[in-house]
Amino acid sequence: MHRASPSARFSPVRRPIQAVAACLLAFALCWGWTAAAAAQTRVKDLVTFDGVRRNQLVGYGLVVGLNGTGDRLINTPFTEQSLKGMMERLGINTRGETLRTRNAAAVMVTTSLPPFPRQGTTVDVTVSALGDATSLLGGTLVVTPLLGADGEAYAVAQGPLSVSGFSAGGAAATVTKGVPTTARIANGATVERELKFALNDIGAVRMALRNPDFTTAIRIADAVNGRLGAGNARVVDLTTVDVRITGGYVGNVSRLIGEIEQLAVRPDGVARVVVDERSGTIVIGDDVRVSRVAITQGNLTVRVVEAPQVSQPQPFSNGSTVVVPRTDVQVQEGNGRQFVTVGGNVSLQQLVNGLNALGVGPRDMVAILQAIKAAGALHADLEII
Repeated sequence: MHRASPSARFSPVRRPIQAVAACLLAFALCWGWTAAAAAQTRVKDLVTFDGVRRNQLVGYGLVVGLNGTGDRLINTPFTEQSLKGMMERLGINTRGETLRTRNAAAVMVTTSLPPFPRQGTTVDVTVSALGDATSLLGGTLVVTPLLGADGEAYAVAQGPLSVSGFSAGGAAATVTKGVPTTARIANGATVERELKFALNDIGAVRMALRNPDFTTAIRIADAVNGRLGAGNARVVDLTTVDVRITGGYVGNVSRLIGEIEQLAVRPDGVARVVVDERSGTIVIGDDVRVSRVAITQGNLTVRVVEAPQVSQPQPFSNGSTVVVPRTDVQVQEGNGRQFVTVGGNVSLQQLVNGLNALGVGPRDMVAILQAIKAAGALHADLEII
């Protein structure tokens, strides 16, 4: 007689358990892999390469064709001088003449030159009013040379403006949306002078960390050495990592940089809390830790109301009308505030939960964080911007 084995007898129960265990294991592995992958960042997003950067250009120009919203020439003499100079270069004599127009405005034109620009490449430009123009809507920028830090012209800008804001109003009221005195021109500047830089002639690739940190620099050097071989990458300081160009990468530096950019590294940094007091924005880093403290927060509100009253004299008297000040001051202090204890060496989530338990707004949290920092319990840099 055939007898079922123990494994066969319990198989209907064990199979679901095994399946659940397998699913949990797979989920744990996937979650762990995802978390590890999410913590890694491409070297491309952590560093900039020496010589591969944008260059700022600036120029002074005129915008014409405005619908009476340009500079008042009596208030902006530089606009009048620029108009006369432009018209004289075009063969129109304006000496001794007084210009009375509000259809032109003096502007500054700015842009950034991309790395390795070629002659004929077009870039976007930003146009900003200099004088008292109220709007640049409908204007056209006249030919404007754009200069680099060395004083040389590298591009020329011209074209119709694109303004996102507007302003309208009458004698008693004005409505303004956005900033109508700033505009952009898509592909408005053409590169006329190329930058002299031969990437393949350099002997080493130098990387500069966007967020200087020794640990991150060492991890980047280790990742590069793991790819190219030991000794090729060297940490110079907390900002700089040098990579030698050897083997098949000599004369092919672009491929070397491209491969380095795709390496994945887990960045590190100093724990930091950044506070913007103007907007009440608080950003707390994941590595922020707080020692055990007890916190309570007051809610003192002072209300001052001025209600002056007019005192009239009796009829046919010699008195005069006077204004008598009346000030109402109310002081209110919040009730029910209790101490909240934030445990020792807590994580970011525990810190946020502890602060939320106080029921305070972002601006009060700023004061609490400053007090925790003053007490020596906040183990992070507190940066107020």
